[in-house]
Amino acid sequence: MMLSQVNGQGMTVIAVSRSPRHSFTKPTQDSIRLVAGLGVEGDAHMGETVKHRSRVRRDPTQPNLRQVHLIHAELLDELRGTGFAVAPGDMGENVTTRGVDLLGLPTGTRLHLGETAVIEVTGLRNPCVQLDRFQPGLMAAVLGRDAQGGLVLKAGIMAIVLVGGELRPDDPIRVALPPEPYRPLVRV
Repeated sequence: MMLSQVNGQGMTVIAVSRSPRHSFTKPTQDSIRLVAGLGVEGDAHMGETVKHRSRVRRDPTQPNLRQVHLIHAELLDELRGTGFAVAPGDMGENVTTRGVDLLGLPTGTRLHLGETAVIEVTGLRNPCVQLDRFQPGLMAAVLGRDAQGGLVLKAGIMAIVLVGGELRPDDPIRVALPPEPYRPLVRV
């Protein structure tokens, strides 16, 4: 984990997005409001129980561990470098960050966003075929392999809202790691 992750240097919100509809992309906004225990105000995925359609079909009573979706802008840079046309919000994220190794965070990490909001990282976004419907080949582009050959899911992380607040582009991010031993992120 990079030192800047712990001391907060250079970690910022690049964009914020929401959509009241279950659409793949989410339009960027001047600001969004995070609501404790629910998610992003006005977003289709807001709620105590799961709102993602495939999960609702399986069990609509399961807790919503996917209240806020975050993607690192460095992934968007990487994808653009390989020919994809992607911008903040295009892959359905609510918060686009820069300077935070989101995929390297352990489960339970708390991210302090802006002046008051606090979210807790619950796990990895599970990439789905909607990525390929958006742009052919995008799903394969957000999958990688680690040094041991294990699958790496690069399509962002999910979190729940512990403390609400307004969030805007250029807001700072501060990382608070959970107590050790750290638990790696898994799909949620």
